[in-house]
Amino acid sequence: MGTDLNGKVALVTGASKGIGKASALKLAKLGLKVAVNYNTSEELARGVVAAINSKGGESFAVHADVSQSDQARGMVDEVAEAWGPVDVLVNNAGIIDDGLLIRMPDEAWERVIATNLNGTFYCSRAVLRSMVRARWGRIINISSVVGIRGNAGQSNYAASKAAINGFTKSLAKEVANRNITVNAITPGYIRTDTVEVLPQELKDRILTWIPQGHFGEVDDIAHMVAYLATDKAKYITGQVISVDGGMAM
Repeated sequence: MGTDLNGKVALVTGASKGIGKASALKLAKLGLKVAVNYNTSEELARGVVAAINSKGGESFAVHADVSQSDQARGMVDEVAEAWGPVDVLVNNAGIIDDGLLIRMPDEAWERVIATNLNGTFYCSRAVLRSMVRARWGRIINISSVVGIRGNAGQSNYAASKAAINGFTKSLAKEVANRNITVNAITPGYIRTDTVEVLPQELKDRILTWIPQGHFGEVDDIAHMVAYLATDKAKYITGQVISVDGGMAM
């Protein structure tokens, strides 16, 4: 699957752990140079870089808070200076700040929207000009099943992810004739730090919502990221693809 991607440049946001880390490792395996973005988890990001480089790949860690327009732009410029323009962007950076809407402070709403939605916008805009010039590009947005189904206590998170789905379709239409694809993946409940710390009672309840009856693995998402990056997926764009064990049905 990797020959069409050898030497191309990928940037994965929020890549120090979880889905971002798995996606970075998978893209590196396909022969891409992978920039590993982090905001607060520098040590973990350097661990991902070391894992890629130890297997003969090319990687480096790049700091940016994607909720800040200037930092997102600076990150993309830093990658371009090192390796050339970004060919594959994975917008994975995201946060949660859960709570019932009736008690939700402005800050909890604004922070989640700023990172999840604005970050996706800032990073996509920053890579787009060079992709249009090259007449090739892949933008892969990590959304969530919650953006389709909603979830009590996550109105801010669900709103940010539902918005990413609409953003994906709109941008895909804008750049389709430039050989740039834009797709979103909506993971269900995946075994990450966020899910592992949930109380067992809540985990048991969530399992009743999943037709397959079990949580997904980070590689379930990373495989889809890798596929969408290749030329095997060149005719797929503007799609919101659920990888969730059947939750969104």
